[in-house]
Amino acid sequence: MNAVLNPSRRDFLKAGAVVGGGLVIAFVVPGARRFAMAQEAGAAAAAAPFAPNAFLRIGNDDRITVLLSHSEMGQGIWTALPMLVAEELDADWSKIKVEHAPAAQAYAHTAFGMQMTGGSTSTWSEFDRYRQAGAAAKAMLVQAAAARTGVAPAEIRTGNGEVVAGGQRIRYGDLADDAGKLPVPDPKTLKLKDPKDWKIIGKPTLRLDTPEKITGRAQFGMDVQFDGLLTAVVARAPVFGGQAKSFDAAAAKAVPGVRNVVQVPSGVAVVADHYWAAKLGRDALKVDWDLGPNAALDTDALRADFAKLAGTPGPVAAQAGDAAAAMAKAAKTVEAEYAVPYLAHAPMEPLNCTVKIDADKCEIWTGTQFQTVDQQVASKITGLKPEQIFIHTTFLGGGFGRRATPVSDFVSEAVEVAKAAKAPVKTVWSREDDVRGGYYRPAYVQRAKVGLDADGKPVAWQQVMVGQSITAGTPFEPFTVKNGIDGTSVEGVADSPYVLGTPAHRVDLHSPKTGIPVLWWRSVGHSYNGFVMESLVDELAHAAGKDPLEYRRMLLKDHPRHLAALNLAAEKFGWSKPAAQGRGRGIAVHESFGSYVAQAAEVSVENGAIKVHRVVCAIDCGPVVNPQTVAAQMESGIAFGLGAALHSKLTFKDGRVQESNYHDYQVLRMHEMPVVEVHIVPSAEKMGGVGEPGTPPIAPAVANAVFALTGQRLRELPLRLAPEPAKA
Repeated sequence: MNAVLNPSRRDFLKAGAVVGGGLVIAFVVPGARRFAMAQEAGAAAAAAPFAPNAFLRIGNDDRITVLLSHSEMGQGIWTALPMLVAEELDADWSKIKVEHAPAAQAYAHTAFGMQMTGGSTSTWSEFDRYRQAGAAAKAMLVQAAAARTGVAPAEIRTGNGEVVAGGQRIRYGDLADDAGKLPVPDPKTLKLKDPKDWKIIGKPTLRLDTPEKITGRAQFGMDVQFDGLLTAVVARAPVFGGQAKSFDAAAAKAVPGVRNVVQVPSGVAVVADHYWAAKLGRDALKVDWDLGPNAALDTDALRADFAKLAGTPGPVAAQAGDAAAAMAKAAKTVEAEYAVPYLAHAPMEPLNCTVKIDADKCEIWTGTQFQTVDQQVASKITGLKPEQIFIHTTFLGGGFGRRATPVSDFVSEAVEVAKAAKAPVKTVWSREDDVRGGYYRPAYVQRAKVGLDADGKPVAWQQVMVGQSITAGTPFEPFTVKNGIDGTSVEGVADSPYVLGTPAHRVDLHSPKTGIPVLWWRSVGHSYNGFVMESLVDELAHAAGKDPLEYRRMLLKDHPRHLAALNLAAEKFGWSKPAAQGRGRGIAVHESFGSYVAQAAEVSVENGAIKVHRVVCAIDCGPVVNPQTVAAQMESGIAFGLGAALHSKLTFKDGRVQESNYHDYQVLRMHEMPVVEVHIVPSAEKMGGVGEPGTPPIAPAVANAVFALTGQRLRELPLRLAPEPAKA
């Protein structure tokens, strides 16, 4: 099998000249000053001084190729972003082809200044410039048709990949060379379509990557293979912070197929002809480890330490009025302590990275969310310039944040292995390697006390949060940590409409350091704060003697987008009807990543276990590009969140992670998936994301349903019912 390749911009343009020309349109990059255009006419390409962020190519064969500056990891941008181009271009959708863009600063995220994928930002960040690229290409095609036919541009129509001028129909491919010789129009002169005229945007559209995946044509990082490529697995310290003092490679080298054993900063790598030989070689390897300072890590002890800290004041994340004084005057108070565990990302495709280092370049094939960081790290290791690091982005078999680490751990390790082995090497992590030696969603303990007036409305709110910062000590710290507060830790609490709507409130944050590496995990701080806030509000509703839905409506009366999602979910769920016998119902609504999601869940308890039967989800994410993608991402987020709500938990003992694979670090099984209905709130508000917002509301919706059914208020994840008392 050939290696997976995404051409560099220069190679891309050269290839265009060889195959006979066409039209290449670059996207406008905010801050880049202008569009850039490259022309192919059987000669060398000429390009603007500033490299564009992404390209649109129209070939003479009518094929339209869109290069994505973001990574497709199941979230649907392989389809959604080309829809934006196709809409403004009036393209023939059957002619659309998609490729991942090469890694270059020119492809930097419009908001973050680096090439990356995450934070539910891909679609909204590209909404304007992808449409603008399509509009620019169409304007040039129309101009070329006008020159050829003598028909005024204003009298020319476009549609389905053709230009209609004076009764003549001319294919885009037939006009591509002529259009490529024209100057790119000033983006200020481009008029984008009115939403009422959209024919593609907003319409349910089948995904372009599905045929590739179901036929096996899609290339994931694990699929990369070429002549001379070796495979490595790395023996890493069993405790975070540990180091190899010495090792004996004799037994490992005796395994048939093992070629080399090399030490790298992260441990000792066994390099072999194939994975199985490398794995057996690592099993035989003898390493003497210095376990370092974290050999006594224990999650039970950490849980107790966090709970103790939660009883003390900390740096203030949000404050108004005198919460303590208002609490003393409250008619009723509610106190609760909530806790969530460390969690692994556990993507279906294990981590892997292929590296080939030559004298003047380094090529990397991997599924990554952080191309810019990977490029910079590889540059430092190899001594090559960043522009000499070529990253070929493959499909990702799940990311959830794990493939976006600030230190590019699995990519940097693979570069180190290839450098030490002096050969092209694919470094592969087993799932056990990742679960026991990766990065984790941090554990949190939160203690809240809320004072209610005689009508049940909050008049005082105090909440102390305890958990690790995911950005402290990383290059992202200056942007996320202010006055000792990591914004990702308190999102969904410090800015909650419930907290900010309480006249006197105070939210404190403690960010202890533990030695456990932590990282963003799908929906980041909202993943635990959504559970805490929506469970706590449910407690307030019952303390006030009010229906949980009506209570939320009262508190959110000045928040129309929350209300719209909440009301739609409740209506479609049938909240006004009595619950079925033996079933409990719960509801939650949470805003994250610019989108507002409400979920209502129906549960039962069978043999002491919680079973979720049905979830109705409503989302307001602003304008929708592909309704099918929105529905799929809500279903995905619910499945992901249910795994954490019902099963997932990482524990440390003697510094070691106790779980290892899906058998003991459980995610949701197929037979546990409930019926899910997704409803989209019509909205012209600012566009939000859909990849992450579906996860936060599901755990509290289920926990609230369990309370409604059993009377047990479950304040810790994963949800565990107290055993029934033994019969006399």
